[in-house]
Amino acid sequence: MRQRNTEPRRRLQRLEPRETYLVWCGGLRTERDYFDGLKKALGNPRITVEIRGTGKSPAQVVQAAAELRDRRPGMFSEVWCVVDVDEFDLTDAVAEAGKREINLAVSNPCFELWLLLHHADCRAHCAGCADVAARLKKHVRAYDKARLNFADYADSVTVAVTRARDLGGDHTTNPSTGVWRLVETITEKS
Repeated sequence: MRQRNTEPRRRLQRLEPRETYLVWCGGLRTERDYFDGLKKALGNPRITVEIRGTGKSPAQVVQAAAELRDRRPGMFSEVWCVVDVDEFDLTDAVAEAGKREINLAVSNPCFELWLLLHHADCRAHCAGCADVAARLKKHVRAYDKARLNFADYADSVTVAVTRARDLGGDHTTNPSTGVWRLVETITEKS
């Protein structure tokens, strides 16, 4: 017969997330893979980062993020849209984000600039995404837009934040990226 333990049981408290971020990416893979890797690297159970990707225009990304937030009121501490300038006119996206209280993390010309800043300072004008990708491949030879390995960037996140912040400017400046604001927001909570 099994003897019953009469000592008071300790309750295991489950830590509920204190912060939940919605990160909606314009790209289908690269941005999503990066933020998934960052989320795993931080390993903080009190922070939830929900990542979505659409492959749509920046204005459509902002609209989709706002609609999800509105369908789930009170769920998200902050909502961020990660978009590229590329060939897009961001006028509508910036206006919509301001109106809908959505944070924008814009990279000019593209998200690969943010990745490059993990490995090198980049202050010269970038001719486009292909130019930035070529520069990035000098540091990350196995770089593949469709299969990003976060380990290639994990040790230099704070360096990238500093370099991106030092670039200054807004989304109209090439090169520039506001991704550092989102990354800093998430990492400060960890």
